Amino acid sequence: MIQAVFFDWFGTLAHYYPPREHILSQVLNGLGFNVSPDDLRPSLLLSDREFYEENTATSIRDITHEERTNRFIRQQQRMLTRAGVKVSGDMPQIIFTRSLELFAGMKFILFDDVLPTMKELKERNLTIGLLTNLNRDIDSLCREVGLQPYLDFALTSAVVGAEKPHPPIFMAALEKAALSPEEALHVGDQYSVDVVGARGVGIGPVLLDREDVYPEVTDCPRINTMTELTAYLD
Repeated sequence: MIQAVFFDWFGTLAHYYPPREHILSQVLNGLGFNVSPDDLRPSLLLSDREFYEENTATSIRDITHEERTNRFIRQQQRMLTRAGVKVSGDMPQIIFTRSLELFAGMKFILFDDVLPTMKELKERNLTIGLLTNLNRDIDSLCREVGLQPYLDFALTSAVVGAEKPHPPIFMAALEKAALSPEEALHVGDQYSVDVVGARGVGIGPVLLDREDVYPEVTDCPRINTMTELTAYLD
């Protein structure tokens, strides 16, 4: 019987505001392009998937600052090409630098379906944990968005010393919850990080695929909204 549910942070519980595609559209249009946020969003979501798959193979924490920057620029250029935006020369670097400046002003907000789901989980007396690779003060973020009252604990990869999908952060969550793997579910939006990581230690994975980035996935529960999660708790 499920006694605990662990959640990923970005893309699962929270997203950026203003949305990244709005900021990137602003940057591009300021440089003479004509691109709407809607033109960018599908490609941006696929780029997130590609980033996490690449990062699972070689973490950005294990490479130099220059290598990280080059990886982000390459990722951005692939995303723009897929969206039909052709850039060359110094333009990828210029777009990246200007975007980075504006991204600094973004904040996190919760998806609309998060707090109602958290309330229902608490009414079921389930343990709720947060597992994230985000290198930030996650407790402060959770307080800011109103999530803190629902959480029993929050773990970051920086504190644990290992990123998802590696086992230590999932094992630390089980230790916090004082449960065995079969008594927990982990919900996340990235297959290579959340599904692979949870399954690797015996935790049941649920892929939250809000915008059908993983239509081919059939080897684990795949839901489009948080409200669908309750079907997998009994």
